[in-house]
Amino acid sequence: MVPVPLSRLQPSRDEAIEDWPWLDQEMLRTSRSRQVCMTCHFFRHHPANCIPLLTCHLHQGLIAHGEHLTHRCSSWTEDLHRHRGWAPEVA
Repeated sequence: MVPVPLSRLQPSRDEAIEDWPWLDQEMLRTSRSRQVCMTCHFFRHHPANCIPLLTCHLHQGLIAHGEHLTHRCSSWTEDLHRHRGWAPEVA
């Protein structure tokens, strides 16, 4: 099976998103700017049994609730939707 390119924001892992590993403190670091997971191009949320799962499609891992507002990784990238005027994850 060929991995799907990250530019299309499709996971290349075979397991379900619910089985992705949690991103730890070694990956995420505290941020006091607007450069947090929630404003990153690779941030997404997925419903799982009526509970939203916060994910990073770049690292293909889960983000703990609350950390998406106060943490980021070293690969933070400006959300491309902001340039077009719409970012449903931030709205």
